[in-house]
Amino acid sequence: MNIILFDGTCLFCQRSVQFILKRDPEGYFKFGSLQSEKGQKLLHQYNVKRDLDSVVLIKNDQVFMKSSAALEIGKHLKGGYRILSVLKVIPAPIRDAVYDWFAKHRYQWFGKSESCMMPSPEFKKRFID
Repeated sequence: MNIILFDGTCLFCQRSVQFILKRDPEGYFKFGSLQSEKGQKLLHQYNVKRDLDSVVLIKNDQVFMKSSAALEIGKHLKGGYRILSVLKVIPAPIRDAVYDWFAKHRYQWFGKSESCMMPSPEFKKRFID
């Protein structure tokens, strides 16, 4: 199973999930919030610190975080998003520095929700929570 764990209170993250859902019609990815009980259990199971500020992709028992997770997700989306994997030539510390800078400002730019998004009925089965 390929699971994307996202910040359930981040409006940018919620929009990103909607973006992925529309470009993943075969249901390659499942979703869960980092704050959920199941999300926290998965973080513990894969020895990922629980207070991280990153998207997490668990794919074939391998964990991807930050820019590596975003690029790995893009490889599986319909459209031209696979081309973004060329960004892997940039060393991860540099990619992750840009990722961290964006993550630090995402609430300021996009806002924060008091609760996690509720998936539409057509996508509800794609969520692990």
